[in-house]
Amino acid sequence: MPDTYSLVRQAILEKKQIIAEYDGYHREMCPHVLGMKNGVRHVLSYQFAGQTSEGLPPEGQWKCMDVDNLSQVLLRDGPWHTGVRKTNKPQRCVDLNEIDVQVAF
Repeated sequence: MPDTYSLVRQAILEKKQIIAEYDGYHREMCPHVLGMKNGVRHVLSYQFAGQTSEGLPPEGQWKCMDVDNLSQVLLRDGPWHTGVRKTNKPQRCVDLNEIDVQVAF
């Protein structure tokens, strides 16, 4: 079975949704950017369903996650979700991009 990083990479390349556990919460998301930040593997995803510690807004929200803390990762087909950035500053989740979906941030 592929490791988590490989699964997230595959999801980005194939524009698949990810279902996973992160920080004890069930998450449903579409990963957009994968790479490194300060030597840690990170993914920037648009979470459209599931739970968060603060509660998920109805429209969803961007989430930066440590790839190695994702568990029970499954890929599935479904609508591709993305969101509008509320700032024109560049994302700060990933410094060294390995792969990203070409969408406007």
